[in-house]
Amino acid sequence: MTDVSKEQVLERLRTVRGPDMDGNIVDLGLVSDVFISDGKAYFSITVPAERARELDPLRAAAERVVKDIPGIKAAMVALTADKRAATGPAAARSPAPPPPGRGEAAHSHAGHSHAGHAHAAPAQPQQRTKSGIPGVGAIIAVASGKGGVGKSTTSVNLALALKANGLRVGILDADIYGPSMPRLLKITGRPQQLEGRMIKPMENYGIKVMSMGFLVDEEVAMIWRGPMIQSALMQMLREVAWGDLDVLVVDMPPGTGDAQLTMAQQVPLAGAVIVSTPQDLALIDARKGLNMFSKVEVPVLGIVENMSYFIAPDTGNRYDIFGHGGARKEAERIGVPFLGEVPLTMDIRETSDAGTPVVVSNPEGAAAKTYRAIATRVWQELEVVRGKGTREAPAIVFE
Repeated sequence: MTDVSKEQVLERLRTVRGPDMDGNIVDLGLVSDVFISDGKAYFSITVPAERARELDPLRAAAERVVKDIPGIKAAMVALTADKRAATGPAAARSPAPPPPGRGEAAHSHAGHSHAGHAHAAPAQPQQRTKSGIPGVGAIIAVASGKGGVGKSTTSVNLALALKANGLRVGILDADIYGPSMPRLLKITGRPQQLEGRMIKPMENYGIKVMSMGFLVDEEVAMIWRGPMIQSALMQMLREVAWGDLDVLVVDMPPGTGDAQLTMAQQVPLAGAVIVSTPQDLALIDARKGLNMFSKVEVPVLGIVENMSYFIAPDTGNRYDIFGHGGARKEAERIGVPFLGEVPLTMDIRETSDAGTPVVVSNPEGAAAKTYRAIATRVWQELEVVRGKGTREAPAIVFE
């Protein structure tokens, strides 16, 4: 197959007229960076937020002309809103501020994230405008304030534990820069394209899975800017045939940047699970995640203390390598549920690396029982949030 360059894609996109038939979308500066991998082209088109629905045919036209390029097998194209990006007639007709649910924190301009303005987002209107995913009962985000705390391992074992507890489960790997679900779940190959724009999710161990890792080779460096991140996440979420699920677990990227704000602001998250290790440094970063979800009124279902303690396999002695109990104290301090402690064990690490997570490879072991207990508490807290439980949901207040 002939390699296609970014310049070839942009040249073809110059045949697509801009909004109001003025110029073309490339010369108007509406096209994001173009990323090409394995015969697939990924990019977004920036339009005024209030005209997104009206201008969807423009997105469809861009997708069509790119797919017609010899050597391109598919195109992932999405509209993204940035109130300062468009010029000329398109901008002149969009004097109003972005509608509810598209606050300043969700936008990116010239590659500079506005994540620092998260306080400006009107949280209550966002809740009313988020559209659900057909067939998906609840969406739960698993997040951490920093990398290296075992968030993805926790996500996959939580999803499998929810499945083991009798629920229909899917998992979305939202870590664009470092997707890990293909390895953690030992899944290879590419998703199947269905009719229209829908993609059939991959599946293993009885759960449905979608990850950018299925679309891009593991060795490929993902260098994407804010609008492209938003576009890719929304397409992986809304253009995947998830079917009927009780819960969709979203493995969030670490931190509180564009991807996290996109998910928190534009997706009807039923709740969030925060993963931290016991030491103070990780807890400081975990508080950032808690604060972000509070700002956009996503209920925090609780905190998991990962790598809580170490049991020496030869002697059985316990060692608190990272300290112990910090996450529990933090949960008590701010009034959110503490979901449980996961020990640091060779079993969890080795099974994760092998693509056979401990919940399925050793379901009767102590670690699997810990994850199942956490899954039970997560579901109980979710029922409380949705008004089906009996315990009063805690109030989360940040000063």
